[in-house]
Amino acid sequence: MTVALAEGPVPGADPSAGARSRTLHPWWGFLARRFGRAVASMLVVVTLAFLVLRVAGGDPVRNALGPTASPDLVAERRAQLGLDDPLPAQYLDYLTGLLRGDLGVSLITGRSVTDLVATRLPATLELAALAFVVVLLLAVPIGLLVAVRTYGGRRRGTELAFTGITGFLASVPDYLLGVLLVVVVSVNLRLLPVAGNGSAAAYVLPVIALALSSTCALARIARVEALDALGEDYVRTARSKRLGAPRIYVRHVLPNMLTAVLTLGGGLLATLVTGSVLVERVFNWPGMGNAFVTAITTRDYGIVQGLALVYAAIVLLVNLLVDVVIALIDRRSTLIETS
Repeated sequence: MTVALAEGPVPGADPSAGARSRTLHPWWGFLARRFGRAVASMLVVVTLAFLVLRVAGGDPVRNALGPTASPDLVAERRAQLGLDDPLPAQYLDYLTGLLRGDLGVSLITGRSVTDLVATRLPATLELAALAFVVVLLLAVPIGLLVAVRTYGGRRRGTELAFTGITGFLASVPDYLLGVLLVVVVSVNLRLLPVAGNGSAAAYVLPVIALALSSTCALARIARVEALDALGEDYVRTARSKRLGAPRIYVRHVLPNMLTAVLTLGGGLLATLVTGSVLVERVFNWPGMGNAFVTAITTRDYGIVQGLALVYAAIVLLVNLLVDVVIALIDRRSTLIETS
């Protein structure tokens, strides 16, 4: 005789334990996948950075030291860098060095890239962070304001002016805008410093050059998201309750447009860090970008290789943090991915 076992909760067990387990599993799986992708991407970047120095064309040490360097000096530098070892051994040494925090050395001066990053990275992050704050503080309110004023096809002239101006400014390269600002504001008008970061006034032009195009691009996206939110039922319900316009826009429209804006804004932060390379060069900013361009022009592939890894790590870390923040704001993103 077969006995059917009744399904139900085990006596004495916590009935909420299973629910908590099911709730936590998608979240931890989401984190594991995101972290795994970041690690895999970083490993690919590390491998490419390793190969760049070896396939740079000719002898990278000779290229860096120049044609007048003696053969003994070139041979000594190659031996110091381990470039005479078999390629697998070089790759293993490179990976173990990275795990110890060793990003390599300059092929010309022998200076540690780790020391260079420690000196230059704060200035780069400071510039990118200031530009990012400016972008968010301007793009979100401008996009929301223009959406409110042009909702339902009203004020067609305002919409055309907004899209035309922001479209043009968003297409202007940062470094070109930087050169224009230097010529007009610093050289001709002599209103602000032309280079360096020795004073608060010296931050104005680099931040404007780095933030303007991104502000215009994000403001256009914020306007579209705000228009979508203004057409939702919850906004019409709030209006039917005779809530004040500021309360409707701040408490109902703004939070629902921020998810998409923050998703793009997080990627924008990584873009600002990497995009500051040429802006730093224009304003002689003491950051990694300036050192990166100098290393390229002098063919110092050891510095190029190390700084490229740092830039890649920043981009991957920012993207990972953005994914986590968006998942915390909108828990449905983790559930949809694991469903």
